[in-house]
Amino acid sequence: MINVTKTYLPDFDEYVSYLKQIWDNSQLTNNGPLAQQLEKGLKEYLGVEYLSFCGNGTIVLQMALKLLEPAGEIITTPFSYVATTNVILWENLKPVFVDIDPATYCINPNLIEASITENTRAILATHVYGNACDVEAIEKIAQKYNLVVIYDGAHAFGANYLGKSLLSYGDFATCSFHATKLFHTVEGGAIVTNTPERHEKMHLMRAFGHRGDDYFFMGVNGKNSEVHAAMGLCNLPMVPQLIQARKAVCDVYTELLDWSRLSAPQWADGLERNYSYYPLVFESEEKLLQVRDVLAQHEIVPRRYFYPSLNQLPFLKEAEACPVSEDISLRVVCLPLHAELPHEDARRIATLINQHL
Repeated sequence: MINVTKTYLPDFDEYVSYLKQIWDNSQLTNNGPLAQQLEKGLKEYLGVEYLSFCGNGTIVLQMALKLLEPAGEIITTPFSYVATTNVILWENLKPVFVDIDPATYCINPNLIEASITENTRAILATHVYGNACDVEAIEKIAQKYNLVVIYDGAHAFGANYLGKSLLSYGDFATCSFHATKLFHTVEGGAIVTNTPERHEKMHLMRAFGHRGDDYFFMGVNGKNSEVHAAMGLCNLPMVPQLIQARKAVCDVYTELLDWSRLSAPQWADGLERNYSYYPLVFESEEKLLQVRDVLAQHEIVPRRYFYPSLNQLPFLKEAEACPVSEDISLRVVCLPLHAELPHEDARRIATLINQHL
């Protein structure tokens, strides 16, 4: 079976050596030494000053949204994983969907201003597949209307834009360290901020809003454990090697696929990709489903990522039409991609797709 992804696991003995440290000091959580060491390593790798290691990539979005007062509307993208919309609803805020750019699949900044009202509090955009949003245009709009900018960077770890980590843009940038991601801590996430004041609030919010016996505001349990930090410490040094291995697989797909009948997102100028996903867009949903069935017969499992367009989620009471996102979501699939995928398998996948276009 060739799944859409495969979790990278480090050297077992190296991981056990970190577990031995945990056993020796008996601290399993509550911002232990390994969690602090991982935070320091992540900040150095990403070139950012303020980062908090947290429980997952969803809680960090909730934490960023929780700081917005009063409650109101959040301009967001319909082309993302469902968590991006769910956190807005979970925090009793209203998602306002703005359609995507037909080239990059990220939120279309040219459509944002028309959706801003007196109730708009923030822009929550996703760096889709590790592609860069138009951060310059979004920043200008945010400054004009005094809005907070939050980037869902679940796919963005290891991607750089204009020489800086993609996670360094915006008032807040969040990341997922789920086991399916390029860099993972089994379960985990992080939030990057751009001021010491915001960082202090995130640090407190992930630990119930208090430090010792001093209580500052309402918080949650957003912490992560020493066991998860140990996995991150093993995996972090491997990130450059993993990116190169994934790039080599992507190069096989790109060289062999029949681009007269297929398309893919246009990667932003100035972007150094992390090759986190390989999205492929078919001419129709019918053709996508046909090819998916063929691949399934060969025990190859791609993923419709992202489907459906989030403005069409069944539990929304109302939502704006987003024709570009609705169209792309019907026709896009992500091909199997991970650092250990044999190139022979990538060639076989590309050949099967070409044969049934």
